[in-house]
Amino acid sequence: MPLTSRRLRAALLATASATLVAATLPAPEPLGIGDRLFPQLGNPGYDVLSYDIAFTYHGSNSKPLDAVTKIEARTTAPLERINLDFARGKVSAVEVNGLVSDFGTKGEDLVVQAPAALPAGVPLHITVRHTSDPNGSRADGGWLRTADGLAMANQADAAHRVFPGNDHPADKAYFTFRITAPDKLTAVANGLPVDSRRRGGTTTWTYRTEHPMATELAQVSIGRSAVLHRTGPGGLPLRDVVPTADRQKLEPWLKKTPDQMEWMERQVGRYPFETYGLLVADTETGFELETQTLSLFERSLFTEPGYPEWYVDSIMVHELAHQWFGNSVSPKSWSDLWLNEGHASWYEARYAEEHAEQPLERRMRHAYARSDGWRAAGGPPAHPDAPEPGHKISLFRPVVYDGSALVLYALRQEIGVAAFDRLERTWVRRHKDESATTADFTGMASRIAGRDLTAFFQAWLYGEKTPPMPGHPDWRSERPRSR
Repeated sequence: MPLTSRRLRAALLATASATLVAATLPAPEPLGIGDRLFPQLGNPGYDVLSYDIAFTYHGSNSKPLDAVTKIEARTTAPLERINLDFARGKVSAVEVNGLVSDFGTKGEDLVVQAPAALPAGVPLHITVRHTSDPNGSRADGGWLRTADGLAMANQADAAHRVFPGNDHPADKAYFTFRITAPDKLTAVANGLPVDSRRRGGTTTWTYRTEHPMATELAQVSIGRSAVLHRTGPGGLPLRDVVPTADRQKLEPWLKKTPDQMEWMERQVGRYPFETYGLLVADTETGFELETQTLSLFERSLFTEPGYPEWYVDSIMVHELAHQWFGNSVSPKSWSDLWLNEGHASWYEARYAEEHAEQPLERRMRHAYARSDGWRAAGGPPAHPDAPEPGHKISLFRPVVYDGSALVLYALRQEIGVAAFDRLERTWVRRHKDESATTADFTGMASRIAGRDLTAFFQAWLYGEKTPPMPGHPDWRSERPRSR
């Protein structure tokens, strides 16, 4: 039906109004929560409560996955636009509170126009239909291609290269994963299995976490895998995910987990999650990763004959210790990373001392000798230098590993074994399922020690040079001479 002149004028007016509104809206801008090391990571104005993420894998780890990410959140400030961290995928549609919303991208942010101005304190339901591309640089993190599929390596700032969200450990949330893959493959994810349904030539696997999780700890694996079950302390269900062809070869290592868990529980208390296990991936990463309830390990760690047994055992304990330190209690900012890696290195070293006659004091004296050099190269433990441009994993330097375990050794020397052990147990109990800061830890240490430890921590955590070691006045640390 041809438009009448009245209809034509109305249509032109509506078009002009829409153009005017679009023209007056500011261009999309990336935001962040001001993390010193990753200033544009995370987003202000809302708190994510849960993610429900559906991936469809098409049988090739070089093809983008189809995905739908649903986010349940609550606004913490008035919002007209909602920023989500997201890169390395194409967005086809976004809905906010059931209404189709305009969106744009800037940098590594997906910027969504709310259907109306949102006040603080209201529910926020976001659905993003997108792809998830595994073809990015391995150095950037995100999807990790394996010999038979995919796994995730999202630390520190790479979860948003897999799915949209608030990609900062200060905003933890519950996760549900729904992974559809060809029947010949097995899909696993964080948490416990909820459902598995076959349809045609595919199976959809559903997993759900029972505890909140930081985005950087998300894990999804798709491949020709065997899922092996056993029981841990107190009847805890354990499951390992390994290449099917390697299940017998890896069993001597996998069966160690229950005893390692019992040892960790004797140190700091009950395991904090609903399950645990190892994901052994046939890929080369150069690292292992403490993804929540399902730690990622390279296959070569267990098959390369050059590694001593005690060393592999201690690395297993390192990632296990992270389930308490870093996962259950997450860092509030990335400058708090020393709390994660220092503690994991501490219990790794303690386990090696008790089970393989690798003296803790010898390791700490060696760390002390190199500590000034580590601080000069990467900053002090609680104020590390920013990662090198284009090489985010460079944040994980020796100063946040043994350099930070050395701080814990000094603290135990300073306040005594009994107070130190009480601090460790209280820390993981008091801050379970939370994100916590260095100030939270140092304040708790002072209260438990019964005296102000501000000067001690200021020197050990922020000093350019390593302070004298309590009880070992003869220890020396020197920066390496420049060549």
